[in-house]
Amino acid sequence: MQLFTMRAVPEILFGQGRLDELGSKVSAIAGTSLSVFLLADPALAPSGTIAKARQSLSDAGHTAAVFDGFAGEPTSELIDAASAMAYETKAQCIVGLGGGTVLDTAKLVACCAASGDSAEVYELCKTPLPAGPLPCIAIPTTAGTGSEVTSTSVFTNSRHVKVWAWGSELKPRLALLDPELTIGVPQSITAATALDALVHAIEACTNRNRNDMADLFCHRAISLITANLGRVLANGADIEARGALLLGSCLAGIGIENCGTALAHNISHALASLAPIPHGRATGLAMLATIDWVAEAAPDDFSRVARAMGQNSNPSSAVEVFAKLVRSSGIKVSLAGEGFDLNRPDMLAAQMAAPENASMRKSTPRLVSDDDLLMLATRLYALR
Repeated sequence: MQLFTMRAVPEILFGQGRLDELGSKVSAIAGTSLSVFLLADPALAPSGTIAKARQSLSDAGHTAAVFDGFAGEPTSELIDAASAMAYETKAQCIVGLGGGTVLDTAKLVACCAASGDSAEVYELCKTPLPAGPLPCIAIPTTAGTGSEVTSTSVFTNSRHVKVWAWGSELKPRLALLDPELTIGVPQSITAATALDALVHAIEACTNRNRNDMADLFCHRAISLITANLGRVLANGADIEARGALLLGSCLAGIGIENCGTALAHNISHALASLAPIPHGRATGLAMLATIDWVAEAAPDDFSRVARAMGQNSNPSSAVEVFAKLVRSSGIKVSLAGEGFDLNRPDMLAAQMAAPENASMRKSTPRLVSDDDLLMLATRLYALR
């Protein structure tokens, strides 16, 4: 009999137009007439999404200060700047409106604004998170990270190393999933974030920590993403397909919250330490380079992945479908000419062996030796 523990899932609101409920949900969760700190992706301003969120908060009697100073993925410096502003505005509730960068930042701001500490104090659990973080509401506008349901916040520290904080204190109180907010996301971002979510689901249901209950979430996520990514790339206004990707991303987030990730994330985090690369693309390419090697060690699990993709039970079908999705998504596959230390797989292998990436390496269903690290890094650089 398999022993496992399933962590709590936040309240989830799903459906078209549910952003209108933001103000009333803040009242229900945190109280009335609050000072709300809204972290938002500045790219959402032209569509009126930020204004709409502020209006919902105002209609419910709340005031909102907006932080939109985002460029690239989260850094400790950015988190500290946002936390200082949240403290100065006497924030009583945190709302994150955007992709994974915004949501990961919002979750850690909810802790740092309450404690007064810097983000780096909490990296890799060096210090316990504060017992009383500000209540946080997460509103994803991309279908990728699943951060709205996880207790992890990933960021780059001042040493340019990708690290993370984790603990139940980081988990949002509410995940508000409105597919309308993903309309207009560029194809390149839609593809990269969906591949990231698909990798989340595949790794969570095939690594050493997988369990039968989490598989329910992961396999459904795989089905939704596999069936709908092509539809969204063909027609970005397809609200039903957009909703399917958003729900799939959330379900995959529940998967990694309970089972974690594995080799593809080990590689993508290591790669990000060498040169800037969007996380979704890095993770998708890392799995493309290694999925066949990993699947050899977990044929039963990858058979189930293949069935979730609508294929037969051959593990190789999962490998083939994933490769087809990546190569048809439009993302650039080759890393040539992008500044990753002049094609130095030895440097990538060294980063893959770094202590902060050890848990993902250990979770991989196939034993990853030091010699394997160099071979796998070489595979990634050889992608064309």
